[in-house]
Amino acid sequence: MIRPGSCAVVGAAESTRIGKVPEQSSLGLALDAASNALQDAGLKPSDIDGLTMGYLPVADLAEQLGIRPKWADNTVVGGCSWMYHLRNAIAAINAGYCETVLIVYGESGRSHAAAPLVYDMMGKGGLSQQFDFPYCGPYGRAALFALPVARYMRETGLTEAQLANVAVVQREWAAMNPRASRQEPITVEDVLASPQIAWPITKDMCCLVSDAGGAIVVTSADRAQDFPQPPVYVLGTGSAIETGLTNPTAITNPLAPDLIRVSGETAFQSARVTHADIDHLMIYDAFAHTPIFALEGLGFVGFGEAGAFIEEGNTRPGGSLPLNTNGGGMSYAHSGSYGMLCMLESIRQVRGGAAAQVQGVRTSMAHGYGGFWSAVASVIFSNERP
Repeated sequence: MIRPGSCAVVGAAESTRIGKVPEQSSLGLALDAASNALQDAGLKPSDIDGLTMGYLPVADLAEQLGIRPKWADNTVVGGCSWMYHLRNAIAAINAGYCETVLIVYGESGRSHAAAPLVYDMMGKGGLSQQFDFPYCGPYGRAALFALPVARYMRETGLTEAQLANVAVVQREWAAMNPRASRQEPITVEDVLASPQIAWPITKDMCCLVSDAGGAIVVTSADRAQDFPQPPVYVLGTGSAIETGLTNPTAITNPLAPDLIRVSGETAFQSARVTHADIDHLMIYDAFAHTPIFALEGLGFVGFGEAGAFIEEGNTRPGGSLPLNTNGGGMSYAHSGSYGMLCMLESIRQVRGGAAAQVQGVRTSMAHGYGGFWSAVASVIFSNERP
C-alpha cells in the first residue's frame, strides 16, 4: 500500500465560467480549466509529463495543450472517474512513470456544445443495452435512482420532509457562494411543492444541469514545497465497482451498497485516520438521497440514521460535520459528472480559500459515485503531511 501523503495537489482550478457556457464545448471547458490549474501551480504545459482525461480522448487534450505525456490515463467509470484518475496518478508517480500529472475534466452538460454522450458509454450491442434497459422500466436518471430510496424510506422510516431537508441545508451553503447557480433560500415546503419527477424525488431534490470544467495538478510530496500554492496532501484513497454503469438492479444491497463501505474503509485504512479526524465532507449529490446513503455507507452514522443526522443540523453551517459546502450538485453546479468539482471544493477548504470557508479544516473527505450505483471512489485530503 502506498504510504499516506506520498503525493500532493499543487494546482487546482475550475473553468473560468460554470453554469451556462454555450460558447465552449466540453473540450473547451476542459482546456480552460487545465490552463487555470497550470497557472495556479505556476507551471507550463512542458512541465507536465502525465495526463488524464475522462469521456474525451486524452490524446486530443494532449495535442491541444502541447503536452507530450510519458504516462496517460483515460479511465471511465462514470461521475467519479476523476477520483480514479487521482488514484492512478499517485500510483504512477510512486512507480516512477512520471513526476507531474494534470487531471482534467470538461463537460457541456447543459448547452450540449459538442458534449460527450456520457450514458452511451456502454456502446451499441453492449450488455446494458441488450439485457438491462428492456427490464429496468423507464430509462431516466431520476426514475432509476428513485427505486432504492423508495424502498429505503419504507424500511427505515425516512420521511419526505427529511429527504427534502437535504436540499434545504445545501442551499444554505450555496447562499454564501457567489459562483453557486442557485443561491436563493428554500424551505422543506418549497422542495416538496416543486414538480414531482419520480416519487419520492421532486425537481428540487435533483442536481442541476450545468456546463463546467475542472483540473488538478498532482506531484510527489517531496516536490510539493516548490510551488506557489500550499500543498494539499492526499492521505488515502479507495474505490470499488459492483455493476455495469447503467444497471442498478444488480447491486447486492441497494439500501446499503457494499461498494460504498469498501471504498470508504480502503480510504481510511490507507490514510491511517479515523472518522473523528475528518473536519469536512464532500459527497456527490446527484439526488437528495445520495448523501444519506454515503453518510451511512462510509460509517459516519448507522444505517437509517442519516436523515435525522442532517435534520438535526449537523451538516449545515455551524454544524459538527460540514457537508457539501459549495452548495453541491443540487445548488452549485452539476454538468453530468460531479466528481472533479467535489474534489475541488475539498481542496479549497483544506487550503483555506473556499467561498464558504469552514474554520479549522485540516482534513476533508470527498466521495463520488459513477453510473447508477455502479462505481464509487473516496479521497482524503489534508494540509498536513504525515
